[in-house]
Amino acid sequence: MTPNPIEPKLIAVEGAIGAGKTSLARLLSERYQAQLELERDEDNPFIAKFYEDPKGLAFQTQIFFLLSRYQQYLNLAQRGLFNSVVIVDYLFQRDQIFADLNLSGHEKALYDQIYHLVVKKIPKPDLVIFLQAGAETLIERVEKRNRDYENDIDFEYVKNVNQAFNNFFFYYKDTPLLVVNTDEIDFVEKKVDLEELINKINSHKIGREYYNPLGS
Repeated sequence: MTPNPIEPKLIAVEGAIGAGKTSLARLLSERYQAQLELERDEDNPFIAKFYEDPKGLAFQTQIFFLLSRYQQYLNLAQRGLFNSVVIVDYLFQRDQIFADLNLSGHEKALYDQIYHLVVKKIPKPDLVIFLQAGAETLIERVEKRNRDYENDIDFEYVKNVNQAFNNFFFYYKDTPLLVVNTDEIDFVEKKVDLEELINKINSHKIGREYYNPLGS
């Protein structure tokens, strides 16, 4: 049975590499008949080479993502899609999390100048869903989805990314936040896990809340 429409107009689903944010965003958009906006990782011409040479390609990779994500969020606001529910599979601040990890020196300073110019125009979500998982779980999911450009991804890099996301959301206060521990659930393959997660999303109203399901 389709649940009643949820109150938030713009929902951002977030998580580190392999957390399942895009999968959940698709499932939520189908359930709520919502507008779906997906991050276009594979459009970045530098991403495959970045995993082979992170230091050499970090700046190009990051600037491409920043401008692409900025344009995508700006298009949403300009098209007035917030009259209905919109599901986005990333928070705009995601870009800065990766920039803090991958950039330094003059490159980081230049990136920060551009970021602070564009972030002022970005609409804030009404709800952020942060999918949390251990690094081992993330690596298993990355290997399972088998994307060509992720074949060279390093386990230590995934651990660092995961820690950076956990740190960011520990201090995050900009919007209502639902933190979901996904280590023990599979909302893609197990319907009961998805239904329980959707019930939790429906009941979340304000502030920060942690959801630690045991799994089906």
